[in-house]
Amino acid sequence: MNRKKTSWLVTTFLILGSLLILFPLYLTITIAFKTPPEMAGNLLALPKSWSFDNFAKAIEMTNFFNAFKNSAFVTIFVVIFTVLTNSLVSYAIARNLHKKFYKFLYFYFLSAMFIPFPIIMLPLVKQTSSWGMDNLVGLIILYIVFNLSFNVFIYIGYIRAIPVELEEAAIMDGASTWGVFWKVIFPLLAPMNATVAIITSLGAWNDFMLPLVLLSDREMATLPLVQYIFQGQFSTDYNLAFASYLMALAPMIIVYIFAQKWIISGVMKGSIK
Repeated sequence: MNRKKTSWLVTTFLILGSLLILFPLYLTITIAFKTPPEMAGNLLALPKSWSFDNFAKAIEMTNFFNAFKNSAFVTIFVVIFTVLTNSLVSYAIARNLHKKFYKFLYFYFLSAMFIPFPIIMLPLVKQTSSWGMDNLVGLIILYIVFNLSFNVFIYIGYIRAIPVELEEAAIMDGASTWGVFWKVIFPLLAPMNATVAIITSLGAWNDFMLPLVLLSDREMATLPLVQYIFQGQFSTDYNLAFASYLMALAPMIIVYIFAQKWIISGVMKGSIK
């Protein structure tokens, strides 16, 4: 009886959780295809005609393909360099955690997770502009640095579970420390690398605040940033806005659908280890 009650309780929470996620997505899709007069009627009703006019207008108003190119450029390079650099830093710390300096570095990186972005926002804008980093390259560098604290935390827990004997055997075969990492450790980090890559891509693609405060050139605007064009002083064009939102989130939904098994695999293996 207790198992049945637990099963029904878990199922109920899963259904409610699914509805909380699917309902906003349903509204986004239906509103994106509706006309302004249809918005005055039943909000939950399906569109009378599935027209792509809203999407065409949104593409023109937001310069969508330029913003898409900027977001793709930033996301791809952030993911590549985050995985390469963060895993390397984590390996160096994990294998030297018995030393005071590396232990200090570990807790120093962890402490960064507890600093709210608004606190460092204004000094960051002033510093990046003075260094000429108020561009897409500067945005990529900042994402890599900001991701470091959380990624170090999850990487180190995974790396410390990898037997040191594997590295010792490689060193006896003549491998250098650099060779040990890239030929032995890095391939073993594949599940965690996939998890970090997917979480990083979602964060970089969807982020609004950092591009807002950093980028001043409209030609460098990313997809989340150009959505602000629909926010008028007295009203918002919801049909065009939701059409643009749907186009902006569609790539990440597709990526997540096909890559969710990697996230689950990485998290599960990390917890087991």
